[in-house]
Amino acid sequence: MRELSLHILDVVENGIAAGGNCIWITVEEDDKADQLKITIRDNGRGMPIEKLQRINDPFITSRTTRRVGLGLSLLAAAAERCEGTLRVDTSPGKGTEIEATFRHGHIDRAPLGDMAATITTLIIGNPGIDFVYSHRIDGDEFSLDTREIRTEMEDLSLSDPVVIHHLTESIRSSLKELTSHKDSTRPNGGKDGKVND
Repeated sequence: MRELSLHILDVVENGIAAGGNCIWITVEEDDKADQLKITIRDNGRGMPIEKLQRINDPFITSRTTRRVGLGLSLLAAAAERCEGTLRVDTSPGKGTEIEATFRHGHIDRAPLGDMAATITTLIIGNPGIDFVYSHRIDGDEFSLDTREIRTEMEDLSLSDPVVIHHLTESIRSSLKELTSHKDSTRPNGGKDGKVND
């Protein structure tokens, strides 16, 4: 996949297919440690032990809508290609947590992609599911919790086009601010030729 956000979409859909009604997505970028960490947790049924044992096999899946389960095996390959790892922690009836790490500055690391579009696509496509999204860049954090948004909006729906547009722009603006703050705290003002996601 060209962007890591597409891996995130796929893993989240697996959590929803496993009965999760709340998904936690955390992205942590740490320049000092040269690490990018993506954590996705759900409160679904958990992963069958036979699937967990064959996590790197692209031809195993618990889905009935497709025969090939490329999601986790592709994410594992993407992480390993960038000196990272994939960790899966799952318990029957208690959900699953997927953690993928990458060396942030690795030449083969795919760009993160459009996280604002990823999150709002998940919200639109899954109206009965709640999402908690946190993004940390060198200690600064942006977070969004659809449970809190639903409480505050009362009469409006999260699938309302105006609400979705506002959420998309708000996420983009907040992530841009985090990146700008990161660049401004570098010794040379961020003018090191590094392209940000």
